[in-house]
Amino acid sequence: MFIHNKRLQYTVRVGETNPALASLLLEQFGGPDGELAAAMRYFTQGLGELDPGRKDLLLDIATEELSHLEVIGSIVAMLNKGVKAQLSEGALEEADLYMAINAGGDSHTQSILYGGGPALTNSSGVPWTAAYIDSRGDPTCDLRSNIAAESRAKIVYERLINVTDDPGIKEALGFLMTREIAHQKSFEKALYSIEDNFPPGKLPGITRFANVYVNTSQGDGDAVGPWSTGEQWERIDDLEETMPIDDGDGTASVKLDKATEGLVDKLAARTLSNPSIDPETGVDLGAGPGAGLITGEDLGGAEDIDDSVAQAKAR
Repeated sequence: MFIHNKRLQYTVRVGETNPALASLLLEQFGGPDGELAAAMRYFTQGLGELDPGRKDLLLDIATEELSHLEVIGSIVAMLNKGVKAQLSEGALEEADLYMAINAGGDSHTQSILYGGGPALTNSSGVPWTAAYIDSRGDPTCDLRSNIAAESRAKIVYERLINVTDDPGIKEALGFLMTREIAHQKSFEKALYSIEDNFPPGKLPGITRFANVYVNTSQGDGDAVGPWSTGEQWERIDDLEETMPIDDGDGTASVKLDKATEGLVDKLAARTLSNPSIDPETGVDLGAGPGAGLITGEDLGGAEDIDDSVAQAKAR
């Protein structure tokens, strides 16, 4: 059972209304790295958690995230309070009212559709979705995801702090940002309290593949580091020589019964391409400037772009 305390976890002091800033702050209300997403992520994980310590941790942080949702929502509501009253009461002339609700970002939608209240959308007006919740039900996998989520939220709060000079808002956002740090520390402690926490899951990796680094992006900008070279890694640079990496021939195959194999052969024969013909196509019939060479035309083997332009002009 939840019991709501009407006092906020952190006091909200807004110096002046600002609908544009309110729109930006919605990123942490209904965005993918926002407080509602965090609360729902940790609640669902906690409800399914078997370990009593992690269960308690997840439910504690999930509940605190709801209090953070209340803080950020209260800031949004205060920032919109002036324009909400002006719009509802028609207190301004049309042009001034139009300017007030079009302060920037998604402020016009927030004012017209939601009456200045905090909407469960991100800063672009995209509705919140449960698709933001990426839990997998494995503690080592989910704790790593939670650590990353707290890290992302911390960065978003940093950026929001940088777009306002309102001291009260800066203080509140600084508090919320710092709680992301504290939660990350708790999740890391919980992760490393699980012995043999890597790799995630039950099945071990195949050793001869787990130690391989494949240099698949080659050319200017190639770099090396402890993530790709050293005693821990068998580095592969010559892909032509080493691929496929297993003992096979690198082709795809499937075992079929005789009846199915006969059907596959019939299908292949029926849909066979004939490379010896050059049919005239709809592109040829409708070709205009810029179409390039069409069936039946020959520029004497020249492939220079200037020849193609000259040929197109001559049509």
